Amino acid sequence: MRQVAVIDIGKTNAKLLLVDLSSGVETTVARRANQVCTDGPYPSFDIEGLWTFLLAALTDLAQSQKVDAISITTHGAAAVLVDGTGNLVLPMLDYEHSGPDETAAEYDALRPTFASSGTPRLPGGLNLGAQLFWQSRRFPDAFAQTRHILTYPQYWAYRLTGVAASEATSLGCHTDLWQPYEGVFSPMVNALGWAPLFPPVRPAGAVLGPVLPEIAKATGLPPTTPVLCGIHDSNASLVPWLAKPGARAVMSSGTWMIVMALGGERGALDPARDVLVNVNALGAPVPTARFMAGREFDEITRGQSVAPSTAAEDAVLAGQIMALPSLHPGTGPFPGQSFAWAPVEPVDPAHRVAAASFYVALMGSACLSLIGAAGEIVVEGPLAGNLAFARMLATAAGRPVLRAGQGAGTGLGAAMLAGPVLAARDTPDRVLPETDGLLTAYVREWLTRVGKRAAPYAM
Repeated sequence: MRQVAVIDIGKTNAKLLLVDLSSGVETTVARRANQVCTDGPYPSFDIEGLWTFLLAALTDLAQSQKVDAISITTHGAAAVLVDGTGNLVLPMLDYEHSGPDETAAEYDALRPTFASSGTPRLPGGLNLGAQLFWQSRRFPDAFAQTRHILTYPQYWAYRLTGVAASEATSLGCHTDLWQPYEGVFSPMVNALGWAPLFPPVRPAGAVLGPVLPEIAKATGLPPTTPVLCGIHDSNASLVPWLAKPGARAVMSSGTWMIVMALGGERGALDPARDVLVNVNALGAPVPTARFMAGREFDEITRGQSVAPSTAAEDAVLAGQIMALPSLHPGTGPFPGQSFAWAPVEPVDPAHRVAAASFYVALMGSACLSLIGAAGEIVVEGPLAGNLAFARMLATAAGRPVLRAGQGAGTGLGAAMLAGPVLAARDTPDRVLPETDGLLTAYVREWLTRVGKRAAPYAM
């Protein structure tokens, strides 16, 4: 395998990528917004629009490049319900919809414990099990037509190959459906009679089959083109690091900051603080913490991308101008705390960006502590390009930060399910903890202020 087409569907955007495994170079072939439709029974994703987009992008790619395989990575908290002919029995729910809260009390009485599932109770449809339960109760006749419950990457693999499969990284991302330490479905799945609806579990890198003949004809892809089972996007970011020795944390940044501990200390996790247990591509449990870093950063900076000067950073540090959690208090390591500025809200855009950079770094450091992470911290995605963030994170955590690239790492990780990168990868920029008094005093003051607030948490 050399050239892998990667279908990458995030919450905000959908992309087709081409990853060259001989060099590790990733190219965006096509991109479109991942639109939410509001004309159905509830907010849902435009599945047919995405399918039209993907077929067109694969057609264009096949005309100009050799495609050796297709891999798939998507956001979590998502599944598609199909009947025996592969048609949707219900639209694919947008997990931000509050509908599942209508059946929360009944669902809470059935869901497994955190100790069993590694899943905290999350709002709306962020627990996939809660989505399915609400759909089964709210639309029982349609739900009864379901032949397969397909986690999202595997839906696209099914659409391309006709082969139905389940996969552990998508089943294990805060769904209530999986027991990560045992590697089996949770008891709730059997209790609700859903077990027959989930196809056999296959590894993320398993080849489900070649593209269907009609897909090959429509796109010009070779009819033997293999399609891999697919992987949850945050776990795709882990793939390049799974074979490396030693403990480390991988911090995947985007709308969400997903902080995952590899080889850290297994300890008690607090589900009230937005921690969970993911499952990596090898099927192993991965303690994970989450925070809406990208969204809060954009809201704090008002979408401005001003690069702060050293003078602006020093002014924020010296004045101990800081953002305190959280703009989205239902998520992250400090639930229940309301966002505030201390001592004053900065007016200068560069100061706002500096303060926002420090804020998301300190929240990231809190996430690392909550999951027992050890070793170096690998940062991928947009925050990898933010040096102010990296300096504060290394200093607050007391460990080196590796700026692995502004790509989210999902495309490369998904492609590596088909085979290794043959070329040596560039050495990431390494940022070490600092002893500068302004930085260390800022960390201490931020932790003190957070600890004294209405919902205190010791770090």
